[in-house]
Amino acid sequence: QVQLVESGGGLVQAGGSLILSCAASGRTFNMYSMGWFRQTPGKEREFVARIYWSGTRTDFADSVKGRFTISRDNAKKTVYLQMNNLKPEDTAIYYCNLVAGSVSVWGQGTQVTVSS
Repeated sequence: QVQLVESGGGLVQAGGSLILSCAASGRTFNMYSMGWFRQTPGKEREFVARIYWSGTRTDFADSVKGRFTISRDNAKKTVYLQMNNLKPEDTAIYYCNLVAGSVSVWGQGTQVTVSS
């Protein structure tokens, strides 16, 4: 079993910054990627960013390119999402996702609220 523990959500004013972190524990064999999705009420969960566990490749949604960065600490099995220049439309519950082998695991979610 793999567990994901997220932290770092909160309330911030537009233009501000937050850092989300997600730590993986348990049977984390064959880790392929870790990333973030977000969801608002009544909408489907959408992709935000992903980092691959080997190499340097990262992927971002168009809506966050240039504002968000993603990084990882291999030793801690932790991924970080640095969110800058936050906008009210970034308000959502942010979910961490880990892909390892054929397994996809989700965190419990952390609320990010951006006030205008």
